Amino acid sequence: MEHEAQIRLIVFVSLFAAFASFETFWPRRLRKQKRLRRWATNWAIIVLDSVMLRLLAVVLPLLAVGAAMDAQSQGWGLLNWVDLPIWLEIIGSIFILDFVIWAQHWITHRVPVLWRLHRVHHADVDIDVTTAIRFHPIEIGLSMLLKIGVVYLLGPSAFSVVLFEVILNGTAMFNHANIRIPLQLDKVIRTVLVTPDMHRVHHSVYCEEHNSNYGFALSIWDRLFGTYIAQPQDGHDEMKIGLQWQDDRPAKLGWSLLLPFLRRP
Repeated sequence: MEHEAQIRLIVFVSLFAAFASFETFWPRRLRKQKRLRRWATNWAIIVLDSVMLRLLAVVLPLLAVGAAMDAQSQGWGLLNWVDLPIWLEIIGSIFILDFVIWAQHWITHRVPVLWRLHRVHHADVDIDVTTAIRFHPIEIGLSMLLKIGVVYLLGPSAFSVVLFEVILNGTAMFNHANIRIPLQLDKVIRTVLVTPDMHRVHHSVYCEEHNSNYGFALSIWDRLFGTYIAQPQDGHDEMKIGLQWQDDRPAKLGWSLLLPFLRRP
């Protein structure tokens, strides 16, 4: 799809700058660590994630968008076997892909080897817009493999995949952002989208809370499957973010990358 990478980059940078600005002027919580130190590590991780995807593209030249184009040209996938209006195909693709990401997230909390990778994301001692990009490179690679497989089975258009990726990245930055939203407005937004207050519960040190609110974009899946918790038991101002053994080491790049391979943190 022409200019796909440029479009995604422009949207990502624009939304990141917007949410980072909102965090500065309307923060929800006080920071535990200095922003510069955490941000340097989290940005370094996303650079390594990009390298991982580049390496994956060498082995599998068709990543998610390319897989959609290939599936369409080959006539593979459910949506290439039925004749649906374009608008319905786009909406259906977004809903299905969002559910797949929700299910993937749920699984990463249930399978020990995947949790070891995913806890790099949860180890952040603060939660802000950069937490949305803090995922171990191996987890990013596995996630892309899953997306490729689902795209071939589903057969969405390349436009639908690009639109979904933009929505997913944008909503992930939104619901990780440390921004204060009026409670009444939050209640309205979370009927459709995952809000920062809703997702922050998922980053609690308490097991029952971080095993809830798995959604990144749509809030419907947690309500539907009984994994929704409205508010943290300690309140948003007093709740502890991260893992139960938390300390300052997650702000270090080397330690964060080695975390999945450590027996005891």
